[in-house]
Amino acid sequence: MALDVNPVLIPQLARTTPSRILFVVMDGLGGCLQPGVPTALERAKHPHLDALATEGALGRYVPIAPGITPGSGPGHFSIFGYDPVALEVGRGVLETLGLGIDVAPGDVTARANFATAGPDGRLTDRRAGRIATEEATPLARALNAAVPKIEDVRIEIHPGLQHRFALVLRGPGLVDAVSDTDPQAEGVAPLAPTAATPAAAKTARVTAAFLEKAYAFLRGQPKANTVLLRGFSGRPAMPTLRERARLTPLAIAAYPAYLGVARLLGMDVAPGVSPKSTVADEVTALERAWAGPHDFFFLHVKGTDSAGEDGDEDRKARVIEEFDRELPRIRALRPDVILVTGDHSTPGPMKAHSFHAVPFLLRGPWVEPDDARTFDERACAGGRFGGWFPALSLFPMAMACAGKLAKYGA
Repeated sequence: MALDVNPVLIPQLARTTPSRILFVVMDGLGGCLQPGVPTALERAKHPHLDALATEGALGRYVPIAPGITPGSGPGHFSIFGYDPVALEVGRGVLETLGLGIDVAPGDVTARANFATAGPDGRLTDRRAGRIATEEATPLARALNAAVPKIEDVRIEIHPGLQHRFALVLRGPGLVDAVSDTDPQAEGVAPLAPTAATPAAAKTARVTAAFLEKAYAFLRGQPKANTVLLRGFSGRPAMPTLRERARLTPLAIAAYPAYLGVARLLGMDVAPGVSPKSTVADEVTALERAWAGPHDFFFLHVKGTDSAGEDGDEDRKARVIEEFDRELPRIRALRPDVILVTGDHSTPGPMKAHSFHAVPFLLRGPWVEPDDARTFDERACAGGRFGGWFPALSLFPMAMACAGKLAKYGA
């Protein structure tokens, strides 16, 4: 990984200007280059992205380090110039903040799933058949009413989408160093929460007591009879984009994890966007917000990742084409700098996040164009920025091309 100058130099050099930056993150955009097997980007017809590529420069960036597969949180933090290895933000706090729930210092959160298990306690479905939100929400609220407190710790359950909810523990002496109970496999029993440090013993004990009561409450429920927890985490101390880079940022995103990233970074959140929103709806939200005070915009597209995880490269290509159809509306807003990329690669043949470098396109008044005529992994690998660009350099490059960084030194 390249030397991370962002926490030191960006606060010194950042300046407020009228220029506007747009980061478009098509989740899981990248694929894996294989002979005779086109990636979703290569399958898709995207003439407007190709036209943008002729005006800008391409590359592939490494989210963490070669060979390291990033989660969604680390992938996004690296794009915004925050070292994900030093930061270590857990999924629990991202999901919780993404639901609009405040997390105070000392609170511990976890991402929770309703799940199903057989009479022997072995998991039969880690996601409870993706139980509908309309069914999961009252179940989560009833569970919270049944288990409001353990010892001197308040228990909060906040419903999310489908089978997901956020667990928040509020009380004295809590530490987030607790292991996941989700074994990430079916046919086995949930794991016991274990303290990774002596200081986390109370948190593990309270969590175990909560799970015991939850199992008892859910016993006999037809749709979900157990709970899985992962990503125990508190709220980290970190500077926002306003503090670090003098930006006034706005996020257009639909899902809690990405809204959690945005809120941790101090972004405002555009109203009127939900998981049911189309790419066109998100672009409409961007258009509505454009007349406002913001000078940095983060637009997130989820469908590319979902299709990749399902192994459906054709559907992933259709999501890319859906975005491409909306790109003229975005260009009509005349953003000074546009970055189009993903937070990680999700190759359809792998059906999962991968360690492969992520394609990106940067267009702005001071970007040195290359000879690319298409936007895909092969063109990006041979582009101006090369095939192994460090993720932590994306943000300062965009800032520099927008004229938002002053000279370093005399």
